[in-house]
Amino acid sequence: MHSHEPADYDCPFCRVVRGDEGRWNVQADVVWRGERTTAFVSPEWWPGNAGHVIVIPNEHVENLYGIDDDLLGEVYATVKRVAIALRECHSCAGTSTRQHNEPAGYQDVWHLHVHVFPRFEGDGLYARHNEARWVERDERAAHAERLRAVLAASRPSL
Repeated sequence: MHSHEPADYDCPFCRVVRGDEGRWNVQADVVWRGERTTAFVSPEWWPGNAGHVIVIPNEHVENLYGIDDDLLGEVYATVKRVAIALRECHSCAGTSTRQHNEPAGYQDVWHLHVHVFPRFEGDGLYARHNEARWVERDERAAHAERLRAVLAASRPSL
């Protein structure tokens, strides 16, 4: 399998898993942290679809081709939890997921990740791909706090 990840790649999503802070990925964005998966509010938002979430495996896996089936199942179980929580938090009409592989598939972070979007009738999310903006941590904080609370309430007790 061909890797697109540079040899000296400092993975921003691995930094989130390790607990490191950066301008665009901070620990306050994390809404779910499990043994094998993490979910956080994305710093990139589209008009009408604020607060979408990125779900990642905690283990560094570049893309869909390299992940084992058990871990992939756990990633998508977390995607499902997040989608249900987004519906509650945003009172949205639905959710969408996107996952990209390789440059031709629009992958731009070399760590498998799934985007989970709140969706609304006529929101035109996919038609407005070029209208995304980077959102500062203060604006993300309220979204993350609400999602964290809903996800914590739905977490099975151990």
